[in-house]
Amino acid sequence: MSTPSSGVRLDKWLWAARFFKTRSLATQEIDKGRIQVNGQVAKPSRDLKAGDVVEIRQGPVLRAIQVRALSNMRGPAPVAQALYEETPESVARREEAARQRRETPEPALAIEQGRPTKRDRRQLADWDRWSASVDPD
Repeated sequence: MSTPSSGVRLDKWLWAARFFKTRSLATQEIDKGRIQVNGQVAKPSRDLKAGDVVEIRQGPVLRAIQVRALSNMRGPAPVAQALYEETPESVARREEAARQRRETPEPALAIEQGRPTKRDRRQLADWDRWSASVDPD
């Protein structure tokens, strides 16, 4: 078992800092390459040390987190938030992305009509059946 002074596994720290609900979810995200430590792709068993910079891609947003303390036990949220500090550039990027999501129009609102109703389908069928074209005999 590793002591806090020698480092903590990356997947265990991400779970303890409450970035992921389970260690297996943290391991899956690390294996997908969505998490980097000090600019390098990491493995779940990598030892973290205080002062390391962890980059976490959560959807379209890239968060840069500086490790302030180590823990391999999951605790309450205030304790978990004391384990890291987000860089000011990361906070600015996250707020800008949130602002853009709020200000851009919802794509679904551009659709004026949904599926045709039963009445609409019958009118379309009648229109096709009684067209005004002249059939040459």
